[in-house]
Amino acid sequence: MSDLAVVLVTWNVRDLVLDALASLYADLIESGLNAEVYVVDSASSDGTPDEIRRKFPQVNLTVSEKNLGFGAANNMAIRQIMANDPPPVVYLLNPDTYTHAETTRCLYRHLLSDKRIGLVGARLDYGDGTFQHGAFGFPGLRQLWTEFFPTPGRLIEGQFNGRYPKQLYDLGVPFPVDFVLGATMMLRREVIETTGMFDEHFFMYCEEIDWAWRIHEAGWGVHCVPKARVTHFAGKSTSQVRQKMVIHLWTSRLRLYQKHYTAPKVIAARLLIALGMASKMRRMPEGAERDAYRTVMRLALGRT
Repeated sequence: MSDLAVVLVTWNVRDLVLDALASLYADLIESGLNAEVYVVDSASSDGTPDEIRRKFPQVNLTVSEKNLGFGAANNMAIRQIMANDPPPVVYLLNPDTYTHAETTRCLYRHLLSDKRIGLVGARLDYGDGTFQHGAFGFPGLRQLWTEFFPTPGRLIEGQFNGRYPKQLYDLGVPFPVDFVLGATMMLRREVIETTGMFDEHFFMYCEEIDWAWRIHEAGWGVHCVPKARVTHFAGKSTSQVRQKMVIHLWTSRLRLYQKHYTAPKVIAARLLIALGMASKMRRMPEGAERDAYRTVMRLALGRT
């Protein structure tokens, strides 16, 4: 039996996913862990499947004829894994990542060190080596405020905006968080059996927040493991269709609030979003980007 199964979902980032697989396999060899790697390609047009078959024939590759979205594509691979004598751990990894030495083993050991831990994620850095927040507090109205309106920098980088202090990461000691970014999510098999998988109503964005919320509600802990290091070349897929991603992001956020907030808080969130979008639109010229924000404002106000 494998120690873990690793899942990557890719869409038109051929070179990045090939590098991600190369660094992952190098780390797996050093770790001594026995892993099966699954890739789901969501209708790429850049030759990704052919290159994966050529360079990594050991990968369990699934090619979809349509772009399924992040959650549904991951779920496709997770279902395959869970149907065939699943390993104790499933690791979801973005295709725009570089895995540093010892990362997979650090995550794996910490996840299995305590039965109360259900999900762990790595420390993330951007492609230029600067620090990236990889773990957050669950989003509330304060985070919405900082998204749109003037806020002191110390509040933007602090608990007010759902950020954990960089000093916590620098200590190198695992610490509990509300959720980790979907770039690295390592889960116990029992968590999947207990809480299900990604909610496929989220096409893109917020699906990892929703799942972490359900994991906490089921009694599991979520930790960030700073000694596990991953470089995250963030947004390489989504930047290809920027205006659509603005709409996907805010549609998912509205869905998340509707699912997990009380009714009065949902109303407050919708009003904040509508006001924020109106403020952004006043500062930009007519065009596709402005149209995207107008669409979000109408969604927040319940208009189609």
